[in-house]
Amino acid sequence: PPRPQAKAAVRECQQAGILPVMITGDHIVTARAIAKELGILRSKDRSLTGAQLDAMSQKELSRHIFEYTVFARVSPEHKVRIVKAFQSRGAVVAMTGDGINDAPAIKNADVGIAMGAMGSDAAIEAADIVLMDDKPSNIARAIRVARKTMRIVHQNIVFAIGVKLLILVLAAVAVSYTHLR
Repeated sequence: PPRPQAKAAVRECQQAGILPVMITGDHIVTARAIAKELGILRSKDRSLTGAQLDAMSQKELSRHIFEYTVFARVSPEHKVRIVKAFQSRGAVVAMTGDGINDAPAIKNADVGIAMGAMGSDAAIEAADIVLMDDKPSNIARAIRVARKTMRIVHQNIVFAIGVKLLILVLAAVAVSYTHLR
């Protein structure tokens, strides 16, 4: 069953413009039911099994990747294919996981996130970020903090460039003025 705070975390990610997808080893019926309960699987979304993934070329998967929000009965190789399909379409991919079977996809994602409290050493070593308390709600919180930090960094860079340009203009005017005298 989903963790108690998972539904709120999914909703918060969706509100932040993030497309959550479920990639699981569970049976497709179980995965679809949980994904629907969490708000991941909407009426227009489709799902895929590992066997169906095996029958698809990477090019075909990439072309249709945004149609799917549930991937079930998948292997570690399937997870990597899914990550690469999203990336090939320009998506920035964050992959979460806690098992050794998640490590290759975590490593290939743009941002690998390991659940550290119960996570395997392989997942933790492959990750860029390790959540020490395994709460899915911390993912959305971390994204909010990162976006705010990036906004502040951007504002500071724009300000610094503006000040430097102003100094250059003033120096050029001063040099021109001294040569005209």
